[in-house]
Amino acid sequence: MEKKRIRMIVAYDGTNYHGWQVQDNGITIESELNRCLTELLREPVQVCGASRTDSGVHALGNVAVFDTTARMPAEKIAYALNQRLPEDIRIQRSEEVAGDWHPRYCESRKTYEYRIYRAEFPMPVKRLYSYFTYHALDVGRMREAGACLEGEHDFKSFCQTGAQVLSTVRTLYTLQVEEQGPDLVIRVCGNGFLYNMVRIIAGTLLEVGQGKREPETMGEILKAKDRAAAGPTAPAHGLTLVRYEFL
Repeated sequence: MEKKRIRMIVAYDGTNYHGWQVQDNGITIESELNRCLTELLREPVQVCGASRTDSGVHALGNVAVFDTTARMPAEKIAYALNQRLPEDIRIQRSEEVAGDWHPRYCESRKTYEYRIYRAEFPMPVKRLYSYFTYHALDVGRMREAGACLEGEHDFKSFCQTGAQVLSTVRTLYTLQVEEQGPDLVIRVCGNGFLYNMVRIIAGTLLEVGQGKREPETMGEILKAKDRAAAGPTAPAHGLTLVRYEFL
């Protein structure tokens, strides 16, 4: 039978998973999708994700594709698959695309949000989706520092050591620091992100907000091209992939 390619929009709470990509040492988003699709369509299925989010990171709309010879209509797969998946993974849409369409090989924009909860004491219902701090943060300084990262730069200083990539040059279209009551949201939109890049940016902006670094040092960090020049990697649970746009 003729194969067709299906694109899915996948939302998940990453708390209980070892990231997106299949791992030998634990359950992942990809392994759960493969397992449930294989059961549903009664043929071996391996999905390919647009973004390989890290352990503990969440997503409102990651993108995955797979090929199938099953006769089930593409738009019905989301409904049937959601009946089999764990409740912390849900398909938001499924549709047929061209047989050669691949999410990693077309121009796109990704938007991530890193959420910070500012208070005297932690709030239990926010603990899985926000990083808690009791430190006062100067939001103006954080915005000034963030603006230095917009545009095309070599972000090697904001990439985890040892990552295997052909180039560390990326473009950030916008970097916003938005206050939502006690929550602070660092929203970053770019054409691609290096391993741990958003979390390292968040950790560095937190140091700026606490007065440990000056906003203008962001330019010096970029020029250093050295991971040691940037701040710490902020914890994974504060990060969510909120949007994927194909241009």
